[in-house]
Amino acid sequence: MRTTAQSALALTIATMIGLSMPVTATAETQTSQGAEFEAVVVADGLEHPWGLAFLPDGRMLVTERNGNLRVVTPDGQVSDPVLGLPEVAARGQGGLLDVILHPDYGSNGWLYLSFSRSGQNGTGTAIARARLDDTGLRDVATIFMAENEASGGRHFGSRMAFGPDGKLYVSVGDRGQDDKAQNLANHNGAVLRLNDDGSVPSDNPFVGQANALSSTFSYGHRNPQGMAVHPTRGEVWIHEHGPQGGDEINLLKAGANYGWPLVTFGRSYSGFPIGEGTSAPGLEPPLYHWTPSIAPSGMAFYTGAAFPGWKDNLFVGSLKFQYLARVVLDGSRVVTEERLLEDQFGRIRDVRQGPDGLLYVLTDEDNGRLVRLQPPVR
Repeated sequence: MRTTAQSALALTIATMIGLSMPVTATAETQTSQGAEFEAVVVADGLEHPWGLAFLPDGRMLVTERNGNLRVVTPDGQVSDPVLGLPEVAARGQGGLLDVILHPDYGSNGWLYLSFSRSGQNGTGTAIARARLDDTGLRDVATIFMAENEASGGRHFGSRMAFGPDGKLYVSVGDRGQDDKAQNLANHNGAVLRLNDDGSVPSDNPFVGQANALSSTFSYGHRNPQGMAVHPTRGEVWIHEHGPQGGDEINLLKAGANYGWPLVTFGRSYSGFPIGEGTSAPGLEPPLYHWTPSIAPSGMAFYTGAAFPGWKDNLFVGSLKFQYLARVVLDGSRVVTEERLLEDQFGRIRDVRQGPDGLLYVLTDEDNGRLVRLQPPVR
């Protein structure tokens, strides 16, 4: 068992916001435009952690890109690798990626993992579901294999979320094959909509359409690595990596084409323009874009009570500039953006709101950390 090197637990925030979760020795108070907070390292020693999910008993599931799944206790104890995972092809940007729980986890026990898996034509994005017990995973089954296989280790996408319709939404990257993102006969650069067993819903937008995969919900994406459901409107939002510039926030619409690589606010890495410009008829424009690119990963709407000034803000991690973006919204319009944790913890890979109403982030490092943002303990 491993734990953070911080001092023993001595404080709780229960007296402040009615929670029972313990905290470690606190960090210096930081001031945001919307709140004061402390960033506390809950656990370290994680190897390139990628995804985070909260179990009902307060423990957390953390994926490591190398193919390991860890269980982290509220006091920072990190388990040995969980046994029973499917075979993962960990290379480049691929590996064991996202993890989420079924909305009815309390009754059915299903958890979902996205990962890169070797197939007949290279490596692609896959989804497995399983149940967790004291010995490891059981009832493990790969329920979907995206048709985005390619050589190399780029652009697997792999964020997941259950929508208010009970369907599983999955982002799939273009695997570095730009032209295929406009081809509905494959899954490159698509968002999928699946039943919880991996089958295809009969009301998907391309069901029955010739030369189109019926599991596709939207297409023309590049490499979406953030996904979250709007807390009041129920919309599925994603963000995706642009090339050199043009990282995008998009609101998903059934059957919509988001334009990659026909339109983009970015340029090629050699500096040349891509496609037809920044917009074109029939192509869905982004709600917001970052130019220059911030390399976004992880995405969460904040709905908790601990930080009233952050209510309904959108939080996005930046890998490139190593900060947590607080994006203030007016409906679906971005009003302003604030940078938190800049250059303090490294590359931020994921951000989630915990059941305690606090924010948690994962850092994508050899010695990755799980960090909690909480009100100052005085």
